[in-house]
Amino acid sequence: MLDAFFRIHDFLVEHAFMPIRRNLMDEINWEDRLIAIKGGRGVGKTDFLLSRAKEIETEWKNRPEPETKGRRKRVHKPKKDERPCLYVSFNDFYFTEHTLIELAAAFSKEGGKYLFLDQLFKYPNWSRELKRCYNKFKDLHIVFCATPVMPIDEDNNDLKGIVQTYNLRGFSFREYLNLQTGLRFHSYTLEDIIQHHSAISREICDRVRPLDYFHAYLHHGYYPSYLESKSFEAALLKVMNSQLEVDVLMIKQIDVACLHKLRKLLYILMQDTPCNLNISNISEDIGLSRATTMNYIKYLKDSRLINLLYPENKNFPMKPTKVYMHNPNVAQMNFTREIDLIDLYETYFYTAVHGAHKVNATDRSAMFVIDGKYYFDVREKASSRDTIRPTAVGELETGRGNMIPLWLLGFLY
Repeated sequence: MLDAFFRIHDFLVEHAFMPIRRNLMDEINWEDRLIAIKGGRGVGKTDFLLSRAKEIETEWKNRPEPETKGRRKRVHKPKKDERPCLYVSFNDFYFTEHTLIELAAAFSKEGGKYLFLDQLFKYPNWSRELKRCYNKFKDLHIVFCATPVMPIDEDNNDLKGIVQTYNLRGFSFREYLNLQTGLRFHSYTLEDIIQHHSAISREICDRVRPLDYFHAYLHHGYYPSYLESKSFEAALLKVMNSQLEVDVLMIKQIDVACLHKLRKLLYILMQDTPCNLNISNISEDIGLSRATTMNYIKYLKDSRLINLLYPENKNFPMKPTKVYMHNPNVAQMNFTREIDLIDLYETYFYTAVHGAHKVNATDRSAMFVIDGKYYFDVREKASSRDTIRPTAVGELETGRGNMIPLWLLGFLY
């Protein structure tokens, strides 16, 4: 039964493409028995799973045998049929007549330890069967990819309390810079950057000129697909349409007849973001009620096509203060207008910071408040005088005073 799955597994693991090691690989506690890798489309979740499978198999082959009295430690020589891990996609037609429980039982019976599951949203009752597997196969570690709109953690009664969820984001500017230069810059905390940005930026600039790479990153560096030879714009359009057609329509179970309205809503937002929302005008333009329009906006956020900026302690269903595209690459996919540079810089700031920090609008004159305590401005160019609060500056190479190079916030992960 498992032979065909292992043939596919072996081919995919051999050809897995993860050009750099993602920080998340070392942040996950791989001893947990049920792990969700959550991320938007196009950020490399499948290659992340396959790369972890390759690591496990390499460690398994090279692990030392247990020491016994009077016997030296030797490198373990695995038996021919020992298979510690298996990658399975639910694109396989096997699952039209067979269950996840059957697969897990067969794999566990053969001594399997790590089961990697992809495209799980296509399988009915996936969370219920994951819970059954978790309860039944105590020696099995299950890792699965999850789209942003799949209910996990507190939103899923089956998985509450048993699943550990991690977010895989697109490439940071640091990761992009490492890829382009072959260097190995490490990440910094937000506190480090705020307090020591001058020294950090000078140290980095002694080895590379970040601004020589920054605008290319804003155009195409967030998604790993830029490394492939095909058109990046075509690949990103495909990703965005899949987010609408699968993540929103299929998983949220919305009638396909509504796809045109969703696409039109996204296009309207792309015309103006970053922008304030005029829900009445947008609802009239796309022919929906205000409540339905707000729900659709929430779906676009959940699928990681847009970001919503709220005041502190406010959230959906309230109207946001401002709407941003999810990342600067998506922000430039409207070919009927050229986005203003300051708008692009704001979008980058939000994308770079909000993964690990709470980003809100503020009643003060600052643009953003981070974690309720750091008030930030974003500017295109540095001023001749120092600023009174931390200011991320797009055209600044090394920091001075409260003026922080915007590119350096891409070193948060």
